[in-house]
This record gives sequence, structure tokens and C-alpha cells, in this order.
Amino acid sequence: MTTSKRIIITGAAGLVGQNLITRLKGRKELEIIGIDKHPANVETLRRLNPEVQVIEADLARPGGWEHAFDGGGTLVLNHAQIGALTEQPFIDNNITATGNVLDAAKRAGIPYLVHMSSSVVKSLACDFYTETKKAQEKLVLQSGIPACVLRPTLMYGWFDRKHLGWLARFMHKSPIFPVPGNGRYMRQPLYAGDFCNIIISAVDKPRPNT
Repeated sequence: MTTSKRIIITGAAGLVGQNLITRLKGRKELEIIGIDKHPANVETLRRLNPEVQVIEADLARPGGWEHAFDGGGTLVLNHAQIGALTEQPFIDNNITATGNVLDAAKRAGIPYLVHMSSSVVKSLACDFYTETKKAQEKLVLQSGIPACVLRPTLMYGWFDRKHLGWLARFMHKSPIFPVPGNGRYMRQPLYAGDFCNIIISAVDKPRPNT
């Protein structure tokens, strides 16, 4: 049984959030609050999980969503900007939104959080996603809230509309699949369901670490 009877999940309507809520919602006396800003994904989350409190809000902007933290609980900090053509959405969603969430959590006295970082923070990549995810993890570690930081690799599974899900759909449609260079690139795909079990374990047994 989870150590908290209340869990607040940001980025709740994405790949990890949808899979995580599916695994958590069967627990008795557990209140789940999911926050996400994507209207279509939020609608899907509500339709599939009518028993879950879902808040549609842009965390990069102050608003009524902040009151979701007033009841305490464990924070699963899961929101992230994964793709965009310009830098600003990455700054808004990976940095500004995270700062706002952490401020709200500290005001409410949230005692512990589990943060979805990324394996890219230790990679040689230098792009908008990588740099803002590094900044996001740093904000979490410097927040003063005990945090378990998880760094997943490329994920796949139910609700995967990007990455391996996109590649699989492409291969179904096309008899030819282009492979750049020599094709010998290391990948370490992680099943979203397995990752969610790790998150739940980190919620059940707090382990502030990376």
C-alpha cells in the first residue's frame, strides 16, 4: 500500500501518466489528481478514468490548479515538453512549469516527490529537450523537497503516439523503411508499464535518490 493516500500527477494525460493512472486507480482509498494541459488527451483521460480528478491547466501559468496541492500527498512530477520546432515551449513546460509546480508543492508542504527526468541528462546530445531536461532535474534537486529522480530511456507502450509507436505505424504502411547511416545505433527501449511499476515502487517506499 502506498505511503500516501493522495497522489498528484503532472503530465497525467501523456504516455507515462495514462499508464500510471491505470495501475493506481484500483487501490482503495487512494485519491488521484491528474493535471495536464493537452485538451484531447485530457478528454481521453477523463473518459477512461471517470473516478479520477482531472484538472486541465497550463502549469507554466499560475492558476487554480495550485490548490490541488493543498490537500498534501505525494507529487509525481511527470510533465515535459518532448517535441517542438522552437525553444520557447521547452522553456515554458520543462523549466517555468516545473518551477511553478515546485513552488506550489513547497507552499503546501508536500513531503516527497518522484520526478521523471531522462537518460538524456547524461548524454552527449545538445538540443532544446536535453538542455531543458537538465535544468528541470536541477530545479527538482535544489527544491529542498526529498525527491526520487528517475532517468528512463526511450519508452514505448499503450498511448505511445511518438517514437517507437510512430515507427511501428510507419512500418505497417510502407514496404520500405529508411535507415540513416550504417544503422548501428544503440537503443535501450523501456516498456512504459514496467517504468510505471518502478514509479509506484518509489511512491510506496520513499527513496530520495537518483
